[in-house]
Amino acid sequence: MNVALAILAVAAGSQVQTAGKGPSELRTERFSAEIKIVRKVDYGYLAYLPAGYNAKRGERYPLMVFLHGSGERGTELSKAMVHGPLKEIGSPTFRQFPFVVIVPQCPEKEWWEPTGVNALVESCLRKYRVDRDRVYLTGLSMGGFGTWAAAAERPDLYAAIAPICGGLDPALAKPLANMPIWATHGDADTAVPISESQGIIDALRALGAKPRFDIIKGGGHDVWTPVYAGQEIYDWFLTHKRQKA
Repeated sequence: MNVALAILAVAAGSQVQTAGKGPSELRTERFSAEIKIVRKVDYGYLAYLPAGYNAKRGERYPLMVFLHGSGERGTELSKAMVHGPLKEIGSPTFRQFPFVVIVPQCPEKEWWEPTGVNALVESCLRKYRVDRDRVYLTGLSMGGFGTWAAAAERPDLYAAIAPICGGLDPALAKPLANMPIWATHGDADTAVPISESQGIIDALRALGAKPRFDIIKGGGHDVWTPVYAGQEIYDWFLTHKRQKA
């Protein structure tokens, strides 16, 4: 089953059969909210539910939110699966995740709105059986910037973040000083210079924080494919729980 057919099957109410034990489920959803009265966000999104989610009514799952890059903006939700955790949906090698995975799509010509992303996450905390202490945020390129910005606005919401080839104004570092962070950037990236990540990482370290920063030697813009295709990022997320005030 290819990506497009997988999306159509889910839209029709079918389940996506994966290679592990029992079926996982992928749903198409939509979230709409007025942001600070003057701005409205409207995100279509994919919701991956782990195998056993519907049967294990008493269990709460970790939540992982993935923000795509600028090339995946639009209204075709299948584009949001081109990169990232759900890339292999519908393929024989598709892995099963122990997370509820939320993959929103940013509208054409827009950028990730931090307040909107956080409002979407809040809505998912209410809608799905997830553990509020295990909410993780990751994204690439435009989504890497969105990951930094959303977490800086609501550090209380996330247990850990993993921005890839993104960045943030170093002046906004303080709210993230206690956040577990794993950033990745290629030192040969010509689309988003490594200085974008380096600036915020340096600011965090100046505050005494110890973010992980993987510099990929010779790496261009796409350093995310091996990260999401591997296992380490998912295992790393699961080692962290939200630090309560």
